[in-house]
Amino acid sequence: MFDTILVPIDDSPGSQRAFEAAVTLAKQYGSAVHVLAVVDEHGPRDDEWDRDGDSPAAAFIDAHSGAVDADGIDVTPAVREGVVHDEILDYADETGVNLVVMGTHGRTGVRRYLLGSVTEKVVRLSDVPVLSVKADAESGAVAFEDILLPTDGSSGAEAAIEPTAALASETDATVHVLSAVDTRSLGIDVGSTVIIDELESVAEDAVATASERLHEEGVGAVKTAVAHGIPYQVILKAIDDNDVDLVVIGTHGRTGIDRYLLGSVTEKLVRTAPVPVLTVRSPDAGDEA
Repeated sequence: MFDTILVPIDDSPGSQRAFEAAVTLAKQYGSAVHVLAVVDEHGPRDDEWDRDGDSPAAAFIDAHSGAVDADGIDVTPAVREGVVHDEILDYADETGVNLVVMGTHGRTGVRRYLLGSVTEKVVRLSDVPVLSVKADAESGAVAFEDILLPTDGSSGAEAAIEPTAALASETDATVHVLSAVDTRSLGIDVGSTVIIDELESVAEDAVATASERLHEEGVGAVKTAVAHGIPYQVILKAIDDNDVDLVVIGTHGRTGIDRYLLGSVTEKLVRTAPVPVLTVRSPDAGDEA
């Protein structure tokens, strides 16, 4: 599924962790890896960027390939100039990338670009899945043995099922399917009780549907759960309780009273989850600025 992987970089720890994750996936899938350095057109220029068209990305590859044992992997350096998130998205589209792997924090100063705001723009706008990796993640190979798939049954959530299945099938991972029932806005009365029952029914249907599809895709180990609480907090607790290595989540969820997989929740997870987060944009999601 991930034939071509793109890693936008600077020389921050976030970029290093992202490259490590990309190399791990490339070994599993036989993927080609593109390492892209972007010169921010609105930032000050640096001679290091101007010396040679490929120098920043090539230097990064030289510095880190040996450390993560990238021998035998096809790694291509590239440099672009422009609005950073636009260049990342354009490059991914032009080269047929299947996955973007990004650090969630970059360096400050003259070559700053992998800030949370850029990563979150790519998360919202990318037509292909985006794997966000924390700058302070433990160095070394990335393992995906337990994968968490939050779902509300929406098209946005369902878009995350196929990538989850592809990863779990390749790594023999256990998939934990979770749906959160958010009742914060409901009072305690007969009407609220009826609504809670309806929300629980929707959540149970969502996890059952996702579980069935995962099994159809060849995933052997699937566990399901429905929990009450603030959605992103429920997800963070599930990560800790199940020793989750990866969260896969859609970037848009349903609207209305049972809405929760909105960009705000997804972006909170990208910023705060202690493990990598793979975001998958629904095909029918509208563009955002």
